[in-house]
Amino acid sequence: MTQLAQGSISTISQSSIYLPYRDGQLHLRQLLPAAPDFSKTPILMLHGAMSNGRVFYSQSGRGLGCYLAKAGFVVYVLDTAGRGLSLPKIDRDFTLGQGEVIREQLPLVQQAILDLHQKVCQEQTTRKAVAPLQVHWCAHSWGGVLMASSLARYPDLQQSVRSLLTFGSKRTIRVKSFKKWLMVDVFWNRLAPGLAMGQGYLAADKLRIGMDNESRASLVQSIDWVRGDWIDHDDGFDYAKAAKRAHWPPAWFISGQNDTVLGHPEDVADMVVECGFKRVKSTLLSKDNGFKHDYGHADMLTHLDATSDHFPKIRDWYLSFDLAVLNN
Repeated sequence: MTQLAQGSISTISQSSIYLPYRDGQLHLRQLLPAAPDFSKTPILMLHGAMSNGRVFYSQSGRGLGCYLAKAGFVVYVLDTAGRGLSLPKIDRDFTLGQGEVIREQLPLVQQAILDLHQKVCQEQTTRKAVAPLQVHWCAHSWGGVLMASSLARYPDLQQSVRSLLTFGSKRTIRVKSFKKWLMVDVFWNRLAPGLAMGQGYLAADKLRIGMDNESRASLVQSIDWVRGDWIDHDDGFDYAKAAKRAHWPPAWFISGQNDTVLGHPEDVADMVVECGFKRVKSTLLSKDNGFKHDYGHADMLTHLDATSDHFPKIRDWYLSFDLAVLNN
């Protein structure tokens, strides 16, 4: 595990950690507060489809990841294979799909974070690590489905993940509207597979429909999941059945009033029911609920007002976990 691209922005520092993976490497952005406490529960963030980790951070210090690092948390942001700064990039010969994120990449990164924090805590003899160490998981959009899938599948992750926080995450899209028909039924389900068939992958960045490209395998698999059963395409694992018997960590599902298709509040609520969370809360970011805006799918993370609107509530939620440990 190597670190590159050291740099400081205001009260936090950023570095890139590269984890060997198959014939390439996964990029993990580490965001550190001015005085990092590695005994506190760290946070792992995961992007959605046609995206990468930059949805959570920027070099200038914007984004939820940077906000939480400034609040004292050690934050990690993953670029899944082929996206962001992970290599090799998605191209015609790229064959990995969402199954590899669930079964390989998330468990690999989770263990790397646990190992790193355990090592640092042992070196910092004046501090006592909380045993066993855990990691908060946080995701945007389809990343929440991938994280929930990995959690449902692996009991050891259920023990080492402290919480699950999602933004606009849904497993199915049942809402009906002309916009949904155009975006999902026509483009995503019909046109996108044709484009991916011709080029070998969906060039979302060139088409200016996303932050990053999507592999043909991930595209096809996500279409099947949105429309059908929650079954692994590679080995037939039944995530829906596993979810019902999973020991879920505390969860928080956030949706936006103006997220009318990709994370419609009703579809987000459906995912909460399907997973069978026991300790869960849901928040709708709307003016009626006291927030400054009716937030949409992307701007719930990127809007300039988010840092003074709902980000402080997220910070306080994370702080409550470590306070609970100190009080026990």
